[in-house]
Formats: sequence, structure tokens, C-alpha cells
Amino acid sequence: MGKFKFNPTRLKGVYVIEPTVFGDERGYFMETYSETDFREAGLDYEFVQDNQSSSWRGVLRGLHFQKEHPQAKLVRVLSGEVFDVAVDLRENSPTYGQWVGELLSADNKKQLMIPRGFAHGFLVVSETAEFAYKCDEFYHPEDEGGMMYDSCGIEWPEVEGELVLSEKDLKHPKLSELEFKFKEV
Repeated sequence: MGKFKFNPTRLKGVYVIEPTVFGDERGYFMETYSETDFREAGLDYEFVQDNQSSSWRGVLRGLHFQKEHPQAKLVRVLSGEVFDVAVDLRENSPTYGQWVGELLSADNKKQLMIPRGFAHGFLVVSETAEFAYKCDEFYHPEDEGGMMYDSCGIEWPEVEGELVLSEKDLKHPKLSELEFKFKEV
């Protein structure tokens, strides 16, 4: 039995990944990444940076991307639950502007593999959540890009109270106003 189940989504290159979890009376063990298994599944990435954030219910981070230094991301939740989203921004893609979303949680242990050429964001739907992700390119603050979270029909889950976004995220253009598109990635 493989250590991972790689489930393709309707957007080429985006996968929901389910690790095999081994549990007993002590708890559980799982691998969250294996270069060999991922390469055998056609996901050939060299991750160079790991990031982690903590947020509370209603915090929406995104939708983000880097323009000249695009990043592929392998994302997962360490505690709590988030609704994670990838939006296709590849110029010649037949699914340009379309999105996929997945509930990721510490309980379901699912991960989302997002290739280069996508905007990414997530909404915390539990009381709090710790979110972790691997990137195949370093973060370049001068290279940040983004688009407004509500501009491409994403069906965000309802949460109690107001959404909490950073000032920067509130100033991103809508998809229809976005002047940037990924060429070949």
C-alpha cells in the first residue's frame, strides 16, 4: 500500500493528497512528504522553504502569488481547520480564473499540492488553526502579487462574525482587473 493517495482536482497540477495514517493506542504516525513517492506520482518539486502561521476563526489570508519567482506549495493544517483555495492564473490555461477549494484539518490530515501559476489563500473556519506549507522557491517580498478574495466566485464557507483580512489583502485588484498572468510555468 502506498504511503499517499494523490487525488487530482479539476485544475491541472492541483492535487488533494491523503497520507496513510498508522494509529494505535499511543496516537498516530504518518509521513507528510516523501520525495520518492511524490516524484513517482509526477510531482517533482525541490522544496527550499517551510512556513507556518497561526490564525483565528474568520482570518482570510490571500489570495497571494509571487510574479517573477512563482512558488509551488504543499500545504497542510497542524491544528484546527481551514478552507484552502487555489486559483488558476496561467495565461493559456483552459481553466484560467477557475478555483478549487478543500477543507484541510488536523483531523482529516489532507494536504493540497498547488503548482506554480496559481494564487493561493485560506480561510480559518475553526476557533484557531496552525497552517504549514513547503515552497519550492524562496519568498521575495518585492515580488508579491495578489488578487481580491471575492473576485472569481469562490464559495467561501460562512463563519461567525466578520472576515479579517490584512490591509494589503483588502487592496488587491479583482481578477478582471489583474494585469498579471503567469506565462509558462
